[in-house]
Amino acid sequence: MKEKDRRSKNASVTAAKGRGAEARGGHHEQRLPPVKGAGFKAKSGGPPLKTAPEKGERRRSVQEALPARVIRHRTGGKPAETVPLILETAATAGYHLIDSGDGEKLEQYGPYRIVRPEAQALWPKALPASVWEKADAVFTGDTDEDGMGRWRFPREVLGETWPMQLLDTDFLGRFTSFRHVGVFPEQLAHWSWVKDQVAAAGRPLKLLNLFGYTGVASLIAAKAGAEVTHVDASKKAIGWARENQTLARADKLPIRWICDDAMKFIQREERRGSRYDIILADPPKFGRGPNGEVWQLFDHLAAMLDICREILSPDARGLVLTAYSIRASFYSIHELMRETMRGRGGRVESGELIIREGGLDGKEPGRALSTSLFSRWVPK
Repeated sequence: MKEKDRRSKNASVTAAKGRGAEARGGHHEQRLPPVKGAGFKAKSGGPPLKTAPEKGERRRSVQEALPARVIRHRTGGKPAETVPLILETAATAGYHLIDSGDGEKLEQYGPYRIVRPEAQALWPKALPASVWEKADAVFTGDTDEDGMGRWRFPREVLGETWPMQLLDTDFLGRFTSFRHVGVFPEQLAHWSWVKDQVAAAGRPLKLLNLFGYTGVASLIAAKAGAEVTHVDASKKAIGWARENQTLARADKLPIRWICDDAMKFIQREERRGSRYDIILADPPKFGRGPNGEVWQLFDHLAAMLDICREILSPDARGLVLTAYSIRASFYSIHELMRETMRGRGGRVESGELIIREGGLDGKEPGRALSTSLFSRWVPK
């Protein structure tokens, strides 16, 4: 639907490195290198990255790719349904959408006011140009989802990263060449739901975060008390996530950081008999794994959900799927989720994630900006 074809990520995501600000025509610009898979370096002296699926386990080459999955024929009744369900992100401490329109959005990320392209903003801007002109950073250049671009700093040159906090969890925002900043605030609705599930469980829940990107969801879940397995195919995304873990003072929390192809990982987990209480899946429309594995959302999503069902625990709390930048209705993934969960009972809730404009102070509710589709199975 929008913005996240996303992250131009390797079967999950690519984080991009911005270096070398330069002044052009009176404006500061940061030119970002057009390197596929480009990323930043993890801070020196930081914790080592876990780049293998697990200790002692051999990676398969592309030629040794696992065979195509035969999707199980499910029987039994479909889960109940709630459609459409609109999950809204309103203004919160650390982030709010100030205004949108004319193909752009104006957002407040921590201390910075940022302008980025937004194809869903078909309406005119509500606030005057004088407000937009006070932005600290503006993304310019190629506005395609996986196109490269640059950041312009109208006021003063900013550093590559800055501290952020959402749901009492600290992490780094970062100016990347794919216009993203390392967090997708519309996911706050899912993250709050996860916190509630963990708090109500009365036991440590095991959570699997597939295509986990920079680890904000994993950190929030772990801080709430979950045992987290975070999977992403990009070493640079895992490096960023480990930086966030240190910043969040969460180095001792039970998080496994796995750099691997998501499909291969969950297939191995199925064979091992591993089980999870909550699974979050946030796949891209297209991506490549660390060994060249190809991910195509429409080709592989059904198989991924089929495996996810098999590795849900008997007392699971939920399976959450988010889909970005696809030409489809939420009903497409809604019906797929209901077919996948046949015979398991529960309910499938599907709809859209939206962000509500809040004006300069975040207290003036305005228009709703649609960001993505989602479908969520819950046991009750």
